[in-house]
Amino acid sequence: GALHRPPGHAKHRTPNRFVTAVGNSATPTVRYPLAQTPCPMNFSDFEEESEDTEHSARERADAASRSTWVSVVVNLVLTAAQISVGILAKSQGLVADGLHSLSDLVADFIVLLASRQSRKDADEDHPYGHQRFETAASLALCGLLLAVGVGMLWSAVRKLEAPETVQAVHIVALYVALAALLAKELLFRYMLSVAKRVKSSMLVANAWHARSDAASSLVVSVGIVGNLAGYPILDPIAALIVSFMVIRMGWSFGLDALHDLMDRAVDDEEVQAIRRTLVETPGVQSVHDVRTRKMGDMILVDAHLEVDAAISVEAGHDIAVQARQRVLQRHRVLNLMTHIDPWRRPDLDHAAGPQPDR
Repeated sequence: GALHRPPGHAKHRTPNRFVTAVGNSATPTVRYPLAQTPCPMNFSDFEEESEDTEHSARERADAASRSTWVSVVVNLVLTAAQISVGILAKSQGLVADGLHSLSDLVADFIVLLASRQSRKDADEDHPYGHQRFETAASLALCGLLLAVGVGMLWSAVRKLEAPETVQAVHIVALYVALAALLAKELLFRYMLSVAKRVKSSMLVANAWHARSDAASSLVVSVGIVGNLAGYPILDPIAALIVSFMVIRMGWSFGLDALHDLMDRAVDDEEVQAIRRTLVETPGVQSVHDVRTRKMGDMILVDAHLEVDAAISVEAGHDIAVQARQRVLQRHRVLNLMTHIDPWRRPDLDHAAGPQPDR
């Protein structure tokens, strides 16, 4: 079959980026915070996001913005409290956790900057938009976290090499560490409730990142308790553990961003959901070669649609247009490029057999 471009999609024209889950109204594409760390998240936390018709793209974008600003305020307060009290109370672990909160604060601002830049309209040089600005921001954040983590690691190792220099920690450090643990847990619960309300897997990922931050505060609290109990070496050991957590987070950011720059496909569950939408389109007899690649938090899709070989070119074209509209409405797809094949006829495109969906 010949390559099919939907109406209004000339070679250098902007694809329709503004179709939302509630129809074809011109509302902006959703922007979610950058995915930050691997998390124990699955789609059973809420109904399938791609099929959500209750909340518009604008509502999701507003929810993402609000939750990010709440995170900014929380991390700003924690950074100031943890670093200042950690220095005064002589707790290296609390200072390390404060630097961890500082890196989260910088990450939040990078999220807001990337969100604004990636919302720019497509132009002649960027016909698919600027969504990959978010991926570039992830790489910048990777470098920041690795630098902070290595600095924390070096400081902790220096302390461990000279344990006699480790000082007793004042008990106020424990109060601040426990307050930080409580604040991060409450932030996690707030962000998760927002994510479930608007059915956003990306916000669920961000919420679980807040839970991972709470784990670092728990480690620091244990280290401070050990110091107060007469084992001062436990405080720099807690700082060492937190530094490894920050380094791991930075490495995860960088690795994910590099995979996305190499056109990584989305997970099989989402591919199969897109495939079902195509197959259920009236007039589509079968679908093969469904290929995906990430574009920021959106997806670019190529698919071969098999239609009745006896219908006219115009009828086949109309089926392809309807299939594209259905996918754009139901999934976080930026653009779908379709290829029409005759159903149950020899396919010269695949003499060696069709390619698997991916």
